[in-house]
Amino acid sequence: MADKQISLPAKLINGGIAGLIGVTCVFPIDLAKTRLQNQQNGQRMYASMSDCLIKTIRSEGYFGMYRGAAVNLTLVTPEKAIKLAANDFFRHQLSKDGQKLTLPKEMLAGCGAGTCQVIVTTPMEMLKIQLQDAGRIAAQRKILAAQAQLSAQGGAQPSVEAPAPPRPTATQLTRDLLRNHGIAGLYKGLGATLLRDVPFSIVYFPLFANLNQLGRPSSEEK
Repeated sequence: MADKQISLPAKLINGGIAGLIGVTCVFPIDLAKTRLQNQQNGQRMYASMSDCLIKTIRSEGYFGMYRGAAVNLTLVTPEKAIKLAANDFFRHQLSKDGQKLTLPKEMLAGCGAGTCQVIVTTPMEMLKIQLQDAGRIAAQRKILAAQAQLSAQGGAQPSVEAPAPPRPTATQLTRDLLRNHGIAGLYKGLGATLLRDVPFSIVYFPLFANLNQLGRPSSEEK
């Protein structure tokens, strides 16, 4: 079956399901990456990725590794929908009489798709990273509070452990960003996101289309 026979809704459902599975599989690694990147040299809590994951499970439970995943799971489907729909739209606009696109035009269509997807990707990344790092910040504050209490008591063991501050939710973060910075607060880092997603889409879409085509004995067969 040729690509043109695959409906856009089918592609969107396919991309959405693939995105949900991908987020579920790799999210703990992404969380460890975020926490390792954000820790300061003078306040290093994690020695490696495995150390970060082990400490996260001990302090926050198994589902602590998926802190912030709800944002990705909610927005990954519209992100994929925008990316796939935009790529199809630009490919259609760039094609002439249904002829096969040249590689530069395929890359241009991918560029357009990557540019459009950051409408969803940038706020999604902003909220996800802040939620992912909330556990590290809470643990760091707990350690500093315990150290301060020990110093105040002359080295004696603290008798009462201070309750951990409540961790923010995606709704709270969104509300705070909109109240303090407006819509621009959700799009902080837009330039960096464009520099990541546009080149990725320029490479990804043409590469996928051409590798997929290599597996077909003829244009009429799968």
